[in-house]
Amino acid sequence: MTIAWNDSVPIYRQLHQRVVAMILDGALNEGDPLPSVRQVAADYQINPLTVSKAYQELVDEQLVEKRRGLGMFVIEGARDALLKSERERFLREEWPALHARLQRLGLDLKTLMREADSHQEPSA
Repeated sequence: MTIAWNDSVPIYRQLHQRVVAMILDGALNEGDPLPSVRQVAADYQINPLTVSKAYQELVDEQLVEKRRGLGMFVIEGARDALLKSERERFLREEWPALHARLQRLGLDLKTLMREADSHQEPSA
């Protein structure tokens, strides 16, 4: 987990967002353990309570579970639940402004897809 902290967002929120991104990206799969609170705190030189707060939010959102004496684990269905909620959030919060900007710039879907395809790296 590589993190560059941003001063405008609390560290526990940034850590929470990073774990969410790792689940969405497949870096953490269902059943995988999260790094221990102590390990994350030591690696990033942050307070263990900060890590605990981020992890507790993940538990509250039913993305990870505590297993007594074993640690925190990504629960079954976490990625699907995140995909659903992140898609809904994107369509509700980000898409309207993005769509308006695309219209102002006169960009259509065909042009965007052509640009995206031309910037993809060839697979090995």
